[in-house]
Order: sequence, then structure tokens, then C-alpha cells
Amino acid sequence: MFEAVHVIGTGRAGSAIRARLAERGLRVTDGRDPHPEAELVLLCVPDQVIGEVASAVPIGRWVAHVSGATRLGALDPHERRFSVHPLQTLTPERGPEQLDGAWGAISGETDGAIARARWLAETIGLRPFEVADGDRTLYHAAAVIGGNFLVTLHDVAVRLLTEVGAPEEAIVPLMRRTIENRFDLTGPIARGDWSTVEAHLDVLAERAPDLVPLYRALAEATRP
Repeated sequence: MFEAVHVIGTGRAGSAIRARLAERGLRVTDGRDPHPEAELVLLCVPDQVIGEVASAVPIGRWVAHVSGATRLGALDPHERRFSVHPLQTLTPERGPEQLDGAWGAISGETDGAIARARWLAETIGLRPFEVADGDRTLYHAAAVIGGNFLVTLHDVAVRLLTEVGAPEEAIVPLMRRTIENRFDLTGPIARGDWSTVEAHLDVLAERAPDLVPLYRALAEATRP
């Protein structure tokens, strides 16, 4: 659908996507100023500057961003526009293979835009699904809860393991197996053992009081 793509922004997402497009045989350029032959300008920049960068792109070509929460209005005044967001955590230490098999949220305002968004998602190795433009922020909240907060939970667990002299890496197999078991809930809350939960809250109040609100909120959210 596109043969030449210009990528603006070569951070975690931009670098992986640029490399994958090159692997697929597309003519790929990068830099602040779009290449004149580019049919698509792909913005892989921080959310807060998408509008500024988009406004500097000449009107006429397709423009897209890879933000999860940002609505398509940020790409004004462009009308030929869409979005593709990889639902994946990306690291600069790895290459485009980290996109393989991940899902990707696509949004567009016309059939043509959706078709191009789907094409781009599939070209870079994603499994696309549509998200309405007005639902993008709620969708991204889900992504943050499932991805970013997993890091928070890991760090909190490591902190408490370190407090009792346990190896911090001991929590990783438990977290990995929970995912492999398709998030089958086990432990005191699954058993309805609220006396143990209260004991946890008591010891946290004594040893790590700043974690009491977090534990209480998570316990309530986990309650069957």
C-alpha cells in the first residue's frame, strides 16, 4: 500500500518500526523534515509534541502516529490520517523482532484510513484490532495497567523480599507462571482467607506503612 515511509522519531518505537519497515523492503527515511518521496509520514514522537510535529508536515500525504492515548485530532490539519499503536513494551536493546505477534490498536476516520492502518500494523508484525478514536485514552489506561503497573508490582515485591533477606529474583518465576497459567487467581484472596489479608496489612503498617493503601486497593480490586 505504501512503498516509501518517512519516520520522525527514532526512540523505542520508532527504531523498531523503522527497522521492520526496512526489513520488509520499503524505502525508509527519517529525520525532522519529511523526505519528498515519502507517501506516509509516521510520527514516533512523545505525545505532547505530536501536534507540533504534525503541523510542520506538508499537507497532502498520509500522516500517522503510534501513540496509544492520543486522538487523531492531534494530527490536524491533516485529513489523511490514522494511528497504529503497538500493544507491546519495547526496549532499545532489542530489534524489530519484539513486535512479532504483539497486538496493535488501529484507529481511523474513513475506510481508507482503517485499511492503511491495518496494512501498516500487519507489515510491522502486529495483529491489528480497531479502537474508536474516542476510546483511545481508556484503551491506553488498560495498556498501562497491564504493562507499566506490572513493573510497579515487581518493584514493590522485590522491596519486601529484600527486607526479609530473600533473593529479589525469586519473585520472577512466580510472576511468569501466573501469566503462563492464564492469570488463574490463587492465594488468600482466592480462598477467602481475609484473616491473612488483614495480617498482611498489619505487618505492612508496621514495616512499610506507605504500601498499606496500595495493598488495600489491590486486595479490594482482586476480591472475587
